[in-house]
Amino acid sequence: MNKGKRYDGEKKLNMKKVFAVIIAFAVIIMFIMAFNKLMNPDESTKEKVVALRYFPVYTNQKWGVIDSKGQIIVEPTYDEAIIIPDNTQGIFICTQDVNYENNTYQINVLNEKNERLFTEYELVEAIENYDEDYTLWYETGILKVRKDGKYGIIDFKGNKLTDCIYDSIEAIQGTANSLVTVKDGKQGLIDNTGAVIIQNEYQDIQAISDKYENGYIVQANGKYGVINLNKSVVLDTKYDRVKKVYGNSQYYVVEEDGKIKIVDIDKKEYFVGKYDDITDINGDFAIVKDGNQYGVVSISGNKEVIKTQYEDIKYATGSNYIVKENSKYGVMNTEGEKLVDFKYNSIVYRSNVNFYEAVNSDYTSDLIDTDMKVRLTGIVSEINVNDGYMRIRVDDEYKYYNFRFEEKSSQEALKGNTIFLSKKDGKYGFVDKNGIVVVDYIYDDAREQNAYGYASVKKDGLWGCVNSKGQEIITPSYQLDNNILIEFIGKWHLGQDLNLNYFTDK
Repeated sequence: MNKGKRYDGEKKLNMKKVFAVIIAFAVIIMFIMAFNKLMNPDESTKEKVVALRYFPVYTNQKWGVIDSKGQIIVEPTYDEAIIIPDNTQGIFICTQDVNYENNTYQINVLNEKNERLFTEYELVEAIENYDEDYTLWYETGILKVRKDGKYGIIDFKGNKLTDCIYDSIEAIQGTANSLVTVKDGKQGLIDNTGAVIIQNEYQDIQAISDKYENGYIVQANGKYGVINLNKSVVLDTKYDRVKKVYGNSQYYVVEEDGKIKIVDIDKKEYFVGKYDDITDINGDFAIVKDGNQYGVVSISGNKEVIKTQYEDIKYATGSNYIVKENSKYGVMNTEGEKLVDFKYNSIVYRSNVNFYEAVNSDYTSDLIDTDMKVRLTGIVSEINVNDGYMRIRVDDEYKYYNFRFEEKSSQEALKGNTIFLSKKDGKYGFVDKNGIVVVDYIYDDAREQNAYGYASVKKDGLWGCVNSKGQEIITPSYQLDNNILIEFIGKWHLGQDLNLNYFTDK
């Protein structure tokens, strides 16, 4: 038999009908696949990658530790809040056996396996610090330890950075990497590596600004001077006062014989006793105060560039200053030109995103670019520099923009999220990255998914949460009206005291 040869008596195939049937089958298969995808959205969009973090947890009047998946790492058995110096590291400082009458207590340092660490020391503490808003933070990567009644520092691996030779070690408030030591009644300075910056020879040491690179004000024999980061004496300790005004490693504001003046690193003096105060220096320009009025002067030019007649002046950027007149704020430059009218309740320059936020009388904000053009008007809800977006409330609706003021969808802005907040007919739900509804519009209020994969939802005045798959894992049951931030990790919600950054289930 000759396979493949058609016999003369057989009917020929109708190829048009064959192709039609094939196409029909293909359409049916595509429809089934699409329907399947609609009913079962791509699982790859439903699992959020979560960085491992650790948080104090408070329940049943006891303290413990959870991780960013909501798992208990240290059982809540402690009476005092557990200190976590760095929430990316499994180092937990636990206090127990507290006797408030004689001020005694026991410190245990545990890791994520609940193993005790650094038992060779009498005491182990995180080194507290505070920013200008008194928000608590801890010095990075180091711990203060005590042995034989003296203090030193170690790193998180237990490596000794200094011997235990000091009577005390404390951070300079608001300035990182700057630890004041006391030895034999004299102050000195070390950095977070244990390197000695200033020997223990002074009555007092203060940072000149919130950046340790800018140097330190030191006091000896009741007089003040300046030492910079490379240990060089910039100004001898001869002045009655050195102000915390940093002038680009060149200019300093001092008081001597009752007169305020600027002194440069070559000891040349400017504006001696001419003004009641000098509050800031930027480049060659200084903000001065005469009575209750402010102006700006050129140091090298020895002249006023913004007349001393305004209620307040703050430096913005470049040659621009935020100026207050008749209780309203505008922007001027060192040419004396008015760049933004004096009509705002307040103005701040956001240096990390390079625009001005100017608050109107109705509490909306005009976002003004460096060409002094208003690019957006609304209420600023969030500025996320790391992910490159800002969330602005415009006409009762939250919108996302990049820092070029281009509007973006939530899916474009929140690249790490798996579900996205959506609103319909006054109710909130969630969609996936393809816009498919994964949580019905049943909630009265809600928040976007957080960094740990959970989104807070509100119904009938109570809060709960859904997970990264849109599943409701905590039925709304928490009354959180007193909480500034509403955020969940599993069954745990953020506590009221944001400074402690703790979670609770109560």
